[in-house]
Amino acid sequence: MELDRPGRVLAALSVLPALAVAGWLLAGLPLLLLGRFAPAPAALLGLPVIALLCWAGTRRLPGVTAAPWQVAGVVAVALGSGVFNLVMHSEQLAVRRDPATYAQYAAWIAGHGSLPIPTQAEAFGGPDPALDFAGVGFYAVDGGVVPQFMPGPPLLFAIGNWLGAPFAVPAVLGALAVLTVAGVTARLAGSRWAVVAAGAFAVCMPILYTSRTTFSEIPSLILLFGGLALTHDALTSPAASARDKWMKGLPAGLVFGLAVLVRVDGLRDVLPVLAFAGVLIAMRRFRRPEGVVGPPLLAGLLVGAGIGLLAAYTLARPYLSYLSGSVRPLLAICAGVLVLTAAGTAAAPALARLRLPGWAPGAGAGLVVLVMAALYARPWFQTVTRVPQTPEDARTAQMIAQIQRANGLPMDGHRLYFENSLHWVAWYVGPPAILLATVAAALLVRRMLRDGASFEWLLPLAVVGWTTVTTLLRPEITPDHPWAARRLVPVVIPGMILLAAYGLARLRRLSDRHGPLVLRWGMAAAVLLVIVPPAVTSIGTAFTPVERGEAAAVAAMCAKLPPDASVLSVERVTGERFTQVVRGMCGRPAALVERGGAGDLAPEDEVRRLVERVRAAGRVPVVLGAEAGQVSPYGPATQVLKLVTRQDERSLLEAPDGTWSLRMNVWMAVA
Repeated sequence: MELDRPGRVLAALSVLPALAVAGWLLAGLPLLLLGRFAPAPAALLGLPVIALLCWAGTRRLPGVTAAPWQVAGVVAVALGSGVFNLVMHSEQLAVRRDPATYAQYAAWIAGHGSLPIPTQAEAFGGPDPALDFAGVGFYAVDGGVVPQFMPGPPLLFAIGNWLGAPFAVPAVLGALAVLTVAGVTARLAGSRWAVVAAGAFAVCMPILYTSRTTFSEIPSLILLFGGLALTHDALTSPAASARDKWMKGLPAGLVFGLAVLVRVDGLRDVLPVLAFAGVLIAMRRFRRPEGVVGPPLLAGLLVGAGIGLLAAYTLARPYLSYLSGSVRPLLAICAGVLVLTAAGTAAAPALARLRLPGWAPGAGAGLVVLVMAALYARPWFQTVTRVPQTPEDARTAQMIAQIQRANGLPMDGHRLYFENSLHWVAWYVGPPAILLATVAAALLVRRMLRDGASFEWLLPLAVVGWTTVTTLLRPEITPDHPWAARRLVPVVIPGMILLAAYGLARLRRLSDRHGPLVLRWGMAAAVLLVIVPPAVTSIGTAFTPVERGEAAAVAAMCAKLPPDASVLSVERVTGERFTQVVRGMCGRPAALVERGGAGDLAPEDEVRRLVERVRAAGRVPVVLGAEAGQVSPYGPATQVLKLVTRQDERSLLEAPDGTWSLRMNVWMAVA
């Protein structure tokens, strides 16, 4: 059947973001590894790769049927989301949490095109045990410093630096995520519900939060849900030849695999894709037409994930070492899934002869409901705690205790609040959406186990179910909100909204039996119950941008530093926040002076010794601190940064509904 034009537009718009992101990452990573990541080579290599992937991914699109108003509605929501988040963008440059690390990472590679970041120890008279060139978010390596995270997101954010709009890319990616989620919804629940899903997704607080600054979650979402859309298209495409199926399945697997280049957690998220590819390969042995997609899907997945692991090993090895306690078990699980997939594929003929007992469909549906009920009731029978085992754990416990004090709660830094994880989801998408999603998932599982129907839902349900349960069991994040909400962004929230949209579609069929009045008003109420709760939760923070003014404040600070300065931060917080800012954005060598104890201030005699080393190297020694009294022993104190702005609220037991004040001061002395 010939695809109608609005349906073709919607189908294409929803996969182009993932294909474009994948193409840019494929081109940008080799350039970064070669130290040649710059606008001209990135464009010359990246644009053809993007064009090739987009051509392959949008050929012979399957039959998505959509009305013009539905396509226009989705595009309007996406554009509105992008514009709104751009206007309300955040400016997180001082390294306090992950967004600033990503921003500094992007700024460095945009300006220098290579890693590691040189320490420029010669500007301080050579290496010295009292000099710390790394700090929060950055690790010291031989002769340099490497950022903490995977290179995928900074490769995307660097585009904004090149275009002179460093805070625009997150909002653009957020708008593309709206298109992606709407496209998957149109394919699986019907285009009628694409606008509803786009609206509920766009107004959700965690989506607003991560679309305004440099987080990794939105790019990850685009790749994961873009991979779902591309896999659906490959399975349902009218393509007749095996070659055409390869050209559809390979980009789908590649997009999935490249999620590892964006977040290490992507390795966990794509595990169901590995198993699904094995299922397709097994189906190929029975000459099922869907089976042709299995080999290219698996090949693309392995190539994409391999690229991500290569980048992790070459550019983020200290980060992998830090995460080794969770990465090694995850790699073992991946190996186990690969072995089981191979064994299952080999044993497919024998397995095909097995028949499920009659009670299996009902038991499967009941298990879905039971798991969700247990997650919701978890706070009533479990309190998740962790006794600090490492210095990082101890700092986290100290931070949690400080947040508890600010929230007026009993102080117990060992508490992690992970037992509330499904309640977090309820804050942001609303209980009606969770209820609809749970019923929808149960119905789908029942249909699949009963008669093998709804095969197109097998991979989406596996990805959403696996990642949702594992994420909610162990979010592994400091539990203050909205910060912790970012864990829900790549899969949990869009997955809930996708399933809720399918639940609305099933509800509409049920309402259709009771006449037009019940259908019209009943469905209107159901749609409002999906869209209104997330919008209400978001109102408290949606119209207040955080950390605004940092860009201008940093630029003013940089202008006040002598051109030939070597900068020594003598106070802990100042050093953690601004060492990479001074090095990467001001272009001056910078280091934090080791404190030699538990205090926040470096010993004066050590600072004076380092000042003399800087002077002997022929440079101007500059000392930075948070207060005038911290730098005045070395010369006249001058305030080079003074900023009063807003920061995220830190809420532990309820959805955030406002922001907190934030003050930052930096004082300088030319020693």
